[in-house]
Amino acid sequence: MKTFKGISASPGIVIGKVFLYVDDAGQIPKYTISADQVDAELERFFVAAGKAAEEIRDLQAKASLTMRKEESKILDSHVLMLSDPEFTKRIEESIRSQLLNAEWVLYTTINQLVEPLENSADTYLRERTIDIRDVAKRVYNHLLYRDRINLSDLDQEVILVTHDLLPSDALAMNKQSVKGIAMDAGGKTSHTAILARSFEIPAVLGLSSISSSAATGDTIIIDGTSGVVLLKPDQRTLAAYEKRIRAWQRREVELLTLNELPAETRDGKRIVLKANIEVPEETESAIAHGAEGIGLYRSEFLFLQPGGYSSEDVQYDAYARVLKAMAPYGEVTIRTLDVGGDKVIPGMAGLDEKNPILGWRAVRFCLSRKDLFRTQLRAMLRASVHGRLRIMFPMISGIEELENVLALLDECRQQLREESIPFAEDIPVGIMIEVPSAALTADILARKVDFFSIGTNDLIQYTIAVDRGNEKIAYLYEPFHPGVLRLLKRIIEDAHNAGIPVAMCGEVAGDPYAAVILLGFGLDVFSMSSFGIPEVKKIIRSVSMSEAEELVGTIMEMKSYKEIDSYVRSWMNERFDLAVT
Repeated sequence: MKTFKGISASPGIVIGKVFLYVDDAGQIPKYTISADQVDAELERFFVAAGKAAEEIRDLQAKASLTMRKEESKILDSHVLMLSDPEFTKRIEESIRSQLLNAEWVLYTTINQLVEPLENSADTYLRERTIDIRDVAKRVYNHLLYRDRINLSDLDQEVILVTHDLLPSDALAMNKQSVKGIAMDAGGKTSHTAILARSFEIPAVLGLSSISSSAATGDTIIIDGTSGVVLLKPDQRTLAAYEKRIRAWQRREVELLTLNELPAETRDGKRIVLKANIEVPEETESAIAHGAEGIGLYRSEFLFLQPGGYSSEDVQYDAYARVLKAMAPYGEVTIRTLDVGGDKVIPGMAGLDEKNPILGWRAVRFCLSRKDLFRTQLRAMLRASVHGRLRIMFPMISGIEELENVLALLDECRQQLREESIPFAEDIPVGIMIEVPSAALTADILARKVDFFSIGTNDLIQYTIAVDRGNEKIAYLYEPFHPGVLRLLKRIIEDAHNAGIPVAMCGEVAGDPYAAVILLGFGLDVFSMSSFGIPEVKKIIRSVSMSEAEELVGTIMEMKSYKEIDSYVRSWMNERFDLAVT
């Protein structure tokens, strides 16, 4: 038996037989051509690119018949890339100037495009390079007359093991046959992860070498909840995991029976549980897990596509789809663009910053590129007629930035009025509290907005001065640090004193061990991954506010995060059978 530890991309446990998917592009030929062969070589490239585009459109058409529209839209950026005149012009100029074959020119051009993205410190941006390589691979196949392995032909239940899975392959695969996914590459925000969660297929990514260790037919266990993969397990391990699967299934059924019940403490305190989503296709999962709205709709995917940032109409469509879907369930909070610094929009020059996390990003970037910002704000406002929209600005550090973004929002409202374009006039506007200066001036900021949402991911790393992506100091990234807890308590108190509600959309909101502490602080809205909602709801329904406040009173007297963490885990484990440890 061999154990692999990776990234939990989609929860659930499954046992099955490996289907090893190897779709290697092989060697890319390189040879010179004469000047009189250039036109023929260009024709060969354009024919192959046209066939690739037709293939993608056919896949989109098939996808639209078998799955939600939002999932098939993942391929939109692939079509955009092949029709991008700048991209095709670059290929044409290189073939003419270098007198090299189309395959090699395509290969070198793609590498030049993806290199700055792959070297980015931002995980989301690095993972978007797979879309570019997906498109290139289709063109290679037509240039070299290669047939692709078709995962839609799978007719037996398998666990898909691969080095990497292209988005088009994930969309095309037979979802009834693929019961789990184990992959060397990828992370939580990769398209494969997003689609696995959407299809509710257990998946573990970032395994590094699983594809070189497994063979088709091997027995394998995928534990998508803990991020563990067991290859060729022994009988004792198989029996233990079969028992865990039955327990997991019972637990899921039990937790999902809470969907129709409110998240209400035993003494009647009503809490709202919402979902965080990356892209529109995750909306259905949010509804299925009992979300009462979307507490964080990240808009970055509309700007980090290979074809560049999206137009106002494309953005409007993406926002409207989610608002329409969630209208019967609750509000949708869309966070304005959080790029800049280490998240560079393709096709735009970025700054060479020594510390981009503290640099030109979020509202700072948006206020310097008001053309992009206005486009997004207009699209949001237009979409507001389709549901209950809330607009949220990230990384506000003080009142000056807040006043600037509010003025720009008012300007966009006035533009739409003059153009007779309808929008909702009563849209709540809020900010993320994720910078210590905002936390310490929360009483001032609260007078200008309708709600707060605490972004604990950044607030913790800024407060403790610890890079959460640096494995050497990862142990210092501690949500139960007394300094962090004091800030959270202060933010909530300042907001309530000003009469506005407080949400939390950082990872801490979905941590079962933090749930009772946040209750005791008085948090109004918890927003998290859809899969975490039932567990947190069960905890909330099992305690009273007086118990939560008593727990908070005890830990706030403690002096170290180790003492607090140990006490809280012991307190929670005595009362709950937590799935997350």
